[in-house]
Amino acid sequence: MNQKSVKSGVLFAIAAYVMWGLAPMYFKALSEMAAPEIMMHRVFWSVPVLFFLLLVRRKLGQVTAAILNSKILVVLFISGFLLAINWLLFIWAVNNGRMLESSLGYFINPLINVVLARLFLGETLTKMQSLAVLVVFIGVANLVISYGQLPWVSLVLALTFSCYGLLRKKVAVESMPGLFIESLYMFPFAVIYWCLVQPEHSNLFINDIELNSLLMLAGVITTVPLLCFTAAARRIRYTTLGFFQYIGPSIMFVLAVGIYGEPIDNTKIFTFMCVWAALVIYVYDLLRVYKHVPKV
Repeated sequence: MNQKSVKSGVLFAIAAYVMWGLAPMYFKALSEMAAPEIMMHRVFWSVPVLFFLLLVRRKLGQVTAAILNSKILVVLFISGFLLAINWLLFIWAVNNGRMLESSLGYFINPLINVVLARLFLGETLTKMQSLAVLVVFIGVANLVISYGQLPWVSLVLALTFSCYGLLRKKVAVESMPGLFIESLYMFPFAVIYWCLVQPEHSNLFINDIELNSLLMLAGVITTVPLLCFTAAARRIRYTTLGFFQYIGPSIMFVLAVGIYGEPIDNTKIFTFMCVWAALVIYVYDLLRVYKHVPKV
């Protein structure tokens, strides 16, 4: 893996997680709508956006090649299913005052990434990176214990997205064609929901322009960060990718407390400090290792 590829992977990862961190602001703007209805629009508008991008970049041939490969189709069906669960639960959590739980889920995610990377990808950690994982574990365990019950929202979000990322790293298909096929799997369910349930805001002809614009923007909001994420997953180590994920939940944490007024206590503050301490340790180790890599 050359340095140019790694650098582009890092930039893709940062872009993806910043956009995901800010995504709750978009869903809060649609808080009057039920989560399944928002999910329906995410899927419906993602398909034409992706098709247009594939057409412009002349990658529709890759979609055809992937569709003709049964193994790829099976993997993308599973990853698409995991993605659908993650999207729907995240929307529901954000619009029901549980953004901090969503943030916790994406803080836990890198720990699961490390476990999956060791089990399935044969990746190892340096001593400094292991220390970073330990610090995160202490912070997350402190928050989990303080709940007094299993934080199911956080755990489901973490597990579904970690498994999704692992599958997308292993499957032999580029990010955009793969996401398009995943969206195609979800598309019929979105159309059926739209036609049979006919949610309150399903008739675009009676909605105001602002609402329709927000709904159609769902395609862009959905596809761009995911494309950046899958592009990053194919360029950098999975454990490294996991630690960039702290950017997203940190932004969500600030939004939840500073803008949307979700309650915060000393336990949650301690966890937040542990997470950022771990990120500093890990980045320091990455920079230390990078300085000793021979320049090509």
